Amino acid sequence: MRKIYHLVFVLSFLAVNTFAQENFAFKNPNLPTDQRVNDLVSRMSIDEKISQLMDSSPEIERLGVPEYNWWNESLHGVARAGYATVFPQSISIASSWDRQLIFDVANAISDEARAKHHEYLRRGQHGMYQGLTFWSPNVNIFRDPRWGRGHETYGEDPYLTGQLGLKYVTGLQGTNDKYFKVIATAKHYAVHSGPEPSRHQFNAETSDIDLYETYLPAFRTLVKEGHVYSVMGAYNRFRGESASASPFLFNILRNDWGFKGYIVSDCGAVTDIWKYHKITRDAATASALAVKQGLDLECGSCYKSLKEALDRKLLTEADIDITLKRLFTARFKLGMFDPEEIVPYAQIPYSVNNNSAHDWLARVASQKSIVLLKNQNNTLPLSKDIKTVAVIGPNANDLQSLWGNYSGIPSNPVTVLKGIQNKLEPQAKVLYAKGTDLAKGVPEMKVIPSVYLQNENSTQGLTAEYFDNKEWEGKPIFTRIDDNVDFHWDINSPDTRMKMGNYSVRWTGYIVAPKTGVYNISEWSKPFMTVEIEGGKNTGGKNNHHPRIRSQKIQLEAGKKYKIEVKYQNFYGDAIAQLLWSEPEENILQEAIQTANQADAVVLVLGLNERLEGEEMKVEAEGFEGGDRTSLNLPANQEELMKAMITTGKPVILVLINGSALSINWANDNVPAILTAGYPGQQGGNAIADVLFGDYNPAGRLPVTYYKSVDQLPPFENYDMKGRTYRYFDKKPLYPFGFGLSYTKFEYNNLKFAASPSSEKDFEVSVDVTNIGERDGDEVVELYLKDEKASTPRPILQLEGFERISLKKGESKTVRFTITPRQLSLIDKKGQRIVEPGWFTISVGGKQPDGSDDTQKGRFQITGKTVLLEK
Repeated sequence: MRKIYHLVFVLSFLAVNTFAQENFAFKNPNLPTDQRVNDLVSRMSIDEKISQLMDSSPEIERLGVPEYNWWNESLHGVARAGYATVFPQSISIASSWDRQLIFDVANAISDEARAKHHEYLRRGQHGMYQGLTFWSPNVNIFRDPRWGRGHETYGEDPYLTGQLGLKYVTGLQGTNDKYFKVIATAKHYAVHSGPEPSRHQFNAETSDIDLYETYLPAFRTLVKEGHVYSVMGAYNRFRGESASASPFLFNILRNDWGFKGYIVSDCGAVTDIWKYHKITRDAATASALAVKQGLDLECGSCYKSLKEALDRKLLTEADIDITLKRLFTARFKLGMFDPEEIVPYAQIPYSVNNNSAHDWLARVASQKSIVLLKNQNNTLPLSKDIKTVAVIGPNANDLQSLWGNYSGIPSNPVTVLKGIQNKLEPQAKVLYAKGTDLAKGVPEMKVIPSVYLQNENSTQGLTAEYFDNKEWEGKPIFTRIDDNVDFHWDINSPDTRMKMGNYSVRWTGYIVAPKTGVYNISEWSKPFMTVEIEGGKNTGGKNNHHPRIRSQKIQLEAGKKYKIEVKYQNFYGDAIAQLLWSEPEENILQEAIQTANQADAVVLVLGLNERLEGEEMKVEAEGFEGGDRTSLNLPANQEELMKAMITTGKPVILVLINGSALSINWANDNVPAILTAGYPGQQGGNAIADVLFGDYNPAGRLPVTYYKSVDQLPPFENYDMKGRTYRYFDKKPLYPFGFGLSYTKFEYNNLKFAASPSSEKDFEVSVDVTNIGERDGDEVVELYLKDEKASTPRPILQLEGFERISLKKGESKTVRFTITPRQLSLIDKKGQRIVEPGWFTISVGGKQPDGSDDTQKGRFQITGKTVLLEK
């Protein structure tokens, strides 16, 4: 009887508690958001409040507040959350110079993000990479091509970066008056672009002119025009203050620009304040400083010390309430406390994810992002009547080279080799040879074939044990023989008895090498697996080329059995488990030469990938350090392969897969046709083939300068803009910013000013553009401004307008630009933003003005002086 009374009591308590929750004011979707937020925060204890200030925010069951993880990524597609459409990397799609394309891509990404989030909720999942707060876009200025993360950005120009970032934010956040589709995050605020190895200790210094005219404008555009609702602070210091707790930077953001959203730290950046920057003496003082300066959300766990900070009277509960309310305002605006049926974005079906329409958009995005750098004697496009094509190079058939970092996983990626096969076979023969590795010591990794794996019974495959916990504890729920380790379970688990985020797998058995030599053995998973091989001679230790890819060099003897244990843990979705290796290879250069000799033309696919350039990583290859680069050249082994291909006498087309500028001087002098596709995304191979064989007319433009050598640049650690980017570079580059060729030609005429330019009013500039060539095509119309005489150092030239247009053969269009007083302004010696009297020149064409007659120019005078209120 006592058990019955107890059960009745529990049920009554739950009913009352549920009724109370439903009647909390914050549960009422009809009330104003600020009233709901105030009500919720007023009901929380101080411990509950502190728990909600970190990226992994636990459930508050008594209030009906669900668990939420703030960390998600969507740089060029939903990342780390199962299969998703992978679009070209940011620097690559920036080459399109196409605002509408950026919006369309971001809109598709946010559709997939919403669909995935609600599918996770239906499964009871609230973990990392499952939420609606995305830490994208990266709008740092790519000031120096040595920075390994530059490919996450939109390039070296503040205007281009701001305009493209603006459209990306709009596409992510949506246009609903009440709800955000998802929340975008402008990062990394501010003055942040390497070096990677020292970013936790580095102090960036720059003048007010460079700060306000180069490093801040893109962030300002995203805040003031895009109403981005989240901003991420950087790791480094700026002028001695942590960028994640800077009164100077945060005052600009909140007071000068009117930012209403929340600020989040980069992961571990609050710990950096005391541990590496030595600004404060411990975690409590660092956390108190960050909260009081306005850092709302910490990615990390340093904020756990806020209770100690309160006890030490370093801050007050009212300080915590301010930041907490900003965070819950965001969650309410995402509809997280409202019935799904009244949140329009919650109705997006899961079937939208990775669908064929998005796949096609990925192909269009890649097509529009390809830049034709050289086309001597109209080598391109190639004829489809060609009989044999040799596709050669380390990036020709490497899936990982299709995307840069912070990527999702495409379900059907298309390499360059596959794209050319799709285009030509069976009417033409397509041959392939790798020719060389990506770099010396960085070989191509492939799944270890089943034939080289044995279990304890000496039959093929490894013994696999599957556990319903993360630590391989207890008895496995089932055991089986897996042919090899090559699994992608997407957002599912291997078995319905295993819950996402809480399972593990162990494979054991033997590996038998087919030939004697040095093998690179690695694993590819998220976050990672561990591999142990008994008896192999370790010749190189571990190379952390990427957080997902760890490799060890081991000497193995042919036919000998080596015991192997592979362990995998799952912490979140996007479950990948792959056991990879590279076999010893001999004579691969000679094989490439023989392959080229059989062909009518050679498509040579060289460049970089995320194993060489990226975020704070170890790379053991000449020319690369800590994720950054020390040289702008192609790896020496790739140069050797390129020269060998030219020696064959065959027509060679160089296709570059790269995230940052390359000093391809020899190629420019000796290879007849060159194009760069960046990191082109899942449809990169098809898009490249479309351009190579004339089904798409390229029109991309470089968003960065291609220098002839790193010797043309100032020291990497120097943040002054003098001598950097096209705006301040006074030497001759290899390929200038804004450069790109087409298969057709365009003519510019009739440059006009609609009204007299003024220091106080907007004015319009128009120009007529005509396609005078023999093909339909796109043209990127670029408008540059030159301040001919200024009282402070000014850019040699600066982009202030661009428009991508499509013109059929013989068609003309009038393109119009609006120039504002701010675009004419500068930071004067007093630190004011002014428009001062003087002469200006506007140049409009398909590239930077270089003295040729295909650029229209207009000169005008400003007679009055205007002081702008906001810098």
